[in-house]
Amino acid sequence: METLNPNWFLKARLKTRQLLLLIALDDHRNIHRAAEALHMTQPAASKQVKDLEDMLDVKLFERLPRGMEPTMFGETMVRHARMALTSLALAHDDIVALKAGLAGQVEVGVIMTPAMALLPRAIARIKEQAPMLRIGALMETSNILIDKLQHGMLDFMIGRILEKDNSAGLIYEELNEEPACAVVRVGHPLLDAGQLELTHIADQPWILPPHGSILRHRFDMMFRRAGLDIPVNVVDTTALLLITALLQQTDSLHVMPVEVARYYASLKVLSILPIELPCKMDAFGIIRQKDHLLSPGAELLLQAVRETAQEMI
Repeated sequence: METLNPNWFLKARLKTRQLLLLIALDDHRNIHRAAEALHMTQPAASKQVKDLEDMLDVKLFERLPRGMEPTMFGETMVRHARMALTSLALAHDDIVALKAGLAGQVEVGVIMTPAMALLPRAIARIKEQAPMLRIGALMETSNILIDKLQHGMLDFMIGRILEKDNSAGLIYEELNEEPACAVVRVGHPLLDAGQLELTHIADQPWILPPHGSILRHRFDMMFRRAGLDIPVNVVDTTALLLITALLQQTDSLHVMPVEVARYYASLKVLSILPIELPCKMDAFGIIRQKDHLLSPGAELLLQAVRETAQEMI
């Protein structure tokens, strides 16, 4: 099968006006209305579409009695035309921001553990260099963030790629592992119990992430491997406000990533039990799109994340 030269658009002398025409045709589904919207004549619009079709050797639109419908090839070109024009608009925004003495806009996604320590430190570091850099940070689960990343809503993210995720076109750069620990309310009786082992906490009441989550699976397997029954006195939730309230009002235990636990322990909201759990999440890292060109501000923040992660190892 013959493939197009990756720089075919140079040979075709592809113009921004042709991209706009593709989008107008998709919006109006009528060559007359599309041409009118772009202040073109209908023959000129028809010629531009035919020139593109001849260059690509495919039919981009079906000519129907009452209008035009994009073929699967046309839908592909329209999608990429929208992406190209969006990218150009963002480039303009970055230039305007830089001319105004700012450093542009960065959108980053992050899962909970690096949101507690890694990303705040990286942001603090970069704000010393570029105080006017506008940073948008979204904390969500990895699968939601990957979807937003692939739709161009994030510059990069800090999370993990799961087996079920469609990771085509993504670059993964591992940063740190995510060990887990057990936490309780301040003043909990087990804090003074001496040397703790799994047998001492297996029959305790627990607040856990629901079945189906990675951490819950690792937690259950931890007890099974030790030949113990998994805890049955359990409240299933991931709502952090509810978890902290339940910890305050009961003698329940909760399992959470160590970095998150250290943050809440520093605020005296909870205490970390003196037991090393043989339980940890998969490592997390920087995830970005392979062909996505980062803005100068995004590159600055990305480098700050790398340097901060190295210091935290």
